[in-house]
Amino acid sequence: MCAEDHLYGSAVCYQELNHQYDTEAHQHEHSVQRPYACDVCKKTFVRKGNMNRHRVIHTGQRPYDCDVCNKTFRRKGHVMTHLLMHTGQRPYACDVCKKTFTKKGDMNRHLVVHSGQRPYACDVCNKTFNQKGYMKTHQLIHSGQRPYACDVCNKRFSRKSSLKKHQLIHSGQRLYSCDVCNKTFNQKGNLKTHLLLHTGQRPYACDLCNKTFSLKGNLKEHLLIHSGERPYACDVCHKKFNHNGNLKRHQLIHSG
Repeated sequence: MCAEDHLYGSAVCYQELNHQYDTEAHQHEHSVQRPYACDVCKKTFVRKGNMNRHRVIHTGQRPYDCDVCNKTFRRKGHVMTHLLMHTGQRPYACDVCKKTFTKKGDMNRHLVVHSGQRPYACDVCNKTFNQKGYMKTHQLIHSGQRPYACDVCNKRFSRKSSLKKHQLIHSGQRLYSCDVCNKTFNQKGNLKTHLLLHTGQRPYACDLCNKTFSLKGNLKEHLLIHSGERPYACDVCHKKFNHNGNLKRHQLIHSG
């Protein structure tokens, strides 16, 4: 809240604002009126300023750039938020677990984790999510879309984050180091999996034979033994296998 002497209030939600103009514009948000429409995609807005900022998306302009890494942005506010990455500032803290964030919006989305709410449901398989973005990414599985392509090997991914992890393979960077044996990894998840070797933890158990595994993926492959499925097929002789590793060993026969 601003510390000015006079504050204006919204009669609907009682939010306090600093100026009468802000109050009048804010009141529009409680009405159904969205009088400003984008002439390209017809999306409507309560405020003319919001529409003007939106239209930059269609022009492709990115007039604001970071003076540290030269990354460009459509909006000045996005640059200011981005700069926090370089300064290391994370001014927003979760009052439950104290995790900190550079963006207030990221913190608000994180708070849903503690509430246990999963308000977003996939309309294909009914799987639920605590964030709308996670649901949208999940839905790419059903559509088969993989919009993110590696510019080195052209491998495609449904998630931008998966592409970024993959690109570390080509760069040779191994940013994550085991504090027990100093072995390095190019992905944080691989480091976490490796640490299970030192702890001896095998948290995944087969509910048929009680065999335990350190990796969930290994458990899934093991379950194929019980089901009789052989989903991995040789593209030369069409022989099928229940493990991808067995298929790869078999393919050596054809390679000579």
